[in-house]
Amino acid sequence: REIILSNPGRRNALSLAMLQSLRQDLLHDVKGKELRVIVISAEGPVFCSGHDLKELSSEDDVKHHSQVFEICAEVMTLIQKLPIPVIAKVNGLATAAGCQLVASCDIAVASEKAQFATPGVNIGLFCSTPAVALGRSLPRKVALEMLFTGEPLSAREALMHGLVSKVVPEDKLEEETMKISRKICESSKSVLALGKATFYRQITQDLDTAYRMTTQVMVENLTLRDGQEGIEAFIQKRQPVWSH
Repeated sequence: REIILSNPGRRNALSLAMLQSLRQDLLHDVKGKELRVIVISAEGPVFCSGHDLKELSSEDDVKHHSQVFEICAEVMTLIQKLPIPVIAKVNGLATAAGCQLVASCDIAVASEKAQFATPGVNIGLFCSTPAVALGRSLPRKVALEMLFTGEPLSAREALMHGLVSKVVPEDKLEEETMKISRKICESSKSVLALGKATFYRQITQDLDTAYRMTTQVMVENLTLRDGQEGIEAFIQKRQPVWSH
């Protein structure tokens, strides 16, 4: 499934309405057998400009501001809690919470024209919530330079530092994203769900705890029907037949 941010006139800003819609789209039929991967893309030259600053003006009250940031954090964490991989397909500028969205996805494929920035400091609103995702995707000093200066990373710099997975020419972006998506679809949905959840659990743990936990998960993986089917298919030199 492809979720398209489709308000290019507002630079695909993450307004409260946009965030609510994105949450709904991410959750739609997420347990259905047919859904194997989600791609997030956007219309227009800007992938996502971050929060709609008109909603954050002093004209609105603190309760509304809190609601905007809370649902944004919910959406960003939801992406990593979903049982299926989520890919950002970025063809343009991703700033502030838009950059946060890219950093929150499991995989990010960018065109050579993509750029990534957290420029909130320049308007007096430090990108503290984007920094959560950014600081978990980039080396600390790279993240802090972005946060302190607001200067953008090019697509190639983003690739070098690990913010995106691949960079391709603009005319190859769709092809490369579909190539990754199709490869994901060849694997067992239940195995991928277990693996994704385990990856995000272990990444914040110390080494010994992470190995204890993942050792147990490997044993659990072997109890899945698809775990045994995959091993048998490999031994028998045939294609596996997954349960999902």
